[in-house]
Amino acid sequence: MPDVVLPVLNEAGNLPWLLGRMPAGFTPVVVDNGSTDGSGDVARAHGATVVVESVRGFGSACWAGLQACDDEIVCFMDADGSLDPLALPLVAGLVAHGDADLVIARRIPDRGAWPIHTRLANRALAAQLSRRTGVRLHDLGPMRAARRQELLGLGLQDRRSGWPLEMVLRAEQAGLVIREVALPYHRRHSGVSKETGTLRGTARAAIDMSKLLRTL
Repeated sequence: MPDVVLPVLNEAGNLPWLLGRMPAGFTPVVVDNGSTDGSGDVARAHGATVVVESVRGFGSACWAGLQACDDEIVCFMDADGSLDPLALPLVAGLVAHGDADLVIARRIPDRGAWPIHTRLANRALAAQLSRRTGVRLHDLGPMRAARRQELLGLGLQDRRSGWPLEMVLRAEQAGLVIREVALPYHRRHSGVSKETGTLRGTARAAIDMSKLLRTL
């Protein structure tokens, strides 16, 4: 059954809930990307495989997790509790049954769950992607699934916030079938956002992704 890569930076308060809802047969691979709150120890105590990645960056954490996985199908999701792990079988199932090569969850937010600046930036990038490549996506969301060997073969290079977009770009260039499924998106379970939930993080992600789009 699939491995699930969870990039983590100080998410000790969310991990018990998150790992407790991991579907049967899905193996959590928590990538500790410099936590100072004991996130790695909490993850181990709840049965997760823990990988330590000292180089900061969302892409660095995801890449380290991908390399540590050994199942045929690999899923990715944030560790903030905004997306429910119970949805993973739907996302991974489309890959397992051959209906798609890369599946991305389109976030349908609860009121107040998705800051307006982040939502607008994400919408603009998805629209640019559609215009330039023909890939019809509404979201570049963090929950996704694909076959491990196909992901490794894409030659992903971004180690910061451009990772989610680069995966889609390289997948499209490789001729992979990309689909999205709509899932509820909630307020983070606890704590505060360190990346795209902040203005600074959103700006950094927009810069990283815009650089990738200019390579087309």
